Amino acid sequence: MSASCGVVECVFVLGCARWLWKRCTYVGNYDSATWPAATADEFDPVPRVCRLILANYDPDLRNPHYYKPAPGHRLNPDWVVKRVTYEDTLGHAPPYLIYLDHEHKEIVLAVRGLNLVNESDYKVLLDNRLGQQMFDGGYVHRGLLKSAQWLLNRESETLKRLWLENGSEYDMVFTGHSLGSGVVSLLTILVVNHRDGLGGIPKEKIRCYAVAPARCMSLNLAVKYANVIHSVVLQDDFLPRTPTPLEDIFKSIFCLPCLLLLVCLRDTFIPEGRKLRDPRRLYAPGRMYHIVERKFCRCGRFPPEVRTAIPVDGRFEHIVLSCNATSDHGIIWIEREAEKALQLMKGKSSETVTEPPTVQKFERLKTIEKEHRDALERAVSLNVPHAVDSAEEETAEKNEGEEASDSGNNNVSSTQSKSSDRRSNWDEVVEKLLKKSKTVELNHE
Repeated sequence: MSASCGVVECVFVLGCARWLWKRCTYVGNYDSATWPAATADEFDPVPRVCRLILANYDPDLRNPHYYKPAPGHRLNPDWVVKRVTYEDTLGHAPPYLIYLDHEHKEIVLAVRGLNLVNESDYKVLLDNRLGQQMFDGGYVHRGLLKSAQWLLNRESETLKRLWLENGSEYDMVFTGHSLGSGVVSLLTILVVNHRDGLGGIPKEKIRCYAVAPARCMSLNLAVKYANVIHSVVLQDDFLPRTPTPLEDIFKSIFCLPCLLLLVCLRDTFIPEGRKLRDPRRLYAPGRMYHIVERKFCRCGRFPPEVRTAIPVDGRFEHIVLSCNATSDHGIIWIEREAEKALQLMKGKSSETVTEPPTVQKFERLKTIEKEHRDALERAVSLNVPHAVDSAEEETAEKNEGEEASDSGNNNVSSTQSKSSDRRSNWDEVVEKLLKKSKTVELNHE
């Protein structure tokens, strides 16, 4: 009897040692090990939007104090349409700015990240419970959705005016960091579902860059909007990997390593299939761009490389027990490493060009579209809740977009001739999407 107990104890000790070794040696590099490399063209806006997010931190853009980019990378203060501070938002949303980038033909709304000493940011985070808010056939963070709704009600007329005045050549770009990334991700979903509210802007003109994103939407929504929303993650960043509700993370901000360790222990024993079948589990949104600069048992930072994919299973599910888990969340580090990675990609692409750039862009666009279709089909095959509805809606939207593109110029002119003074009620858009979500939930039950 004692011998058999000894064998069981040895097996148990060996199993625990094996698990401890795998957890302690897991690095962020493994999350995207099988992903293909990103191209310079698709990653080009990332350092630029990071600099616009950083502009929210400086009171005087002509004499920046907190962040001083290279001369060729500084934004033009004369192109800043509006800056909104905490005093203006009254706690409904983080500070943001609207920037009209004539050089790159973009209308950018950039939202800053969490302010650890500002009470209103915590109120946004704490306004949520797991599975409390169903939206657009999935689940989202309730506080972030309300913040996005308030932001659109306030600025939709400004964005609409800028797009109509500057013509159809301009893109509409939403970007944010940390807390702001969740706000702009849900804001993008609202805009995509009611493009008439911004002057009839085509879906292909709308883009979102969520930098160091919060897990703010269910998996079916994260995959459905992967052709519009792009998430940027630096190496070991803790926030995109932590399924714990945001309010619990920031309640424990002063003992964050302890919380991450406990979450890591808990999630180890949850089967992957059970995670995927949980409709209330939130994920980082959209297509993922992973900036990798450190490898296992290698000291120091290496030249960064960027990998991209639309993952369904294994979407940053493993917390990395790393001393860089919090520093990799910083917007300044992300901007620096993104700029380095972009310059390396441009150098490599200039050395290996074998086809005209227009042909390369066309082929890459077709590849991205195929990856999105494959991700939707993968979500259906894994029985992700509501994934069937997302796939069907995406196909219908694509068909509508192709029909609309045939008469695109006529639509723009007719939109301009309509009454542009009518204010869009984004509350009605949210109500429609909430009703739709309830209908989907009842059908699945």
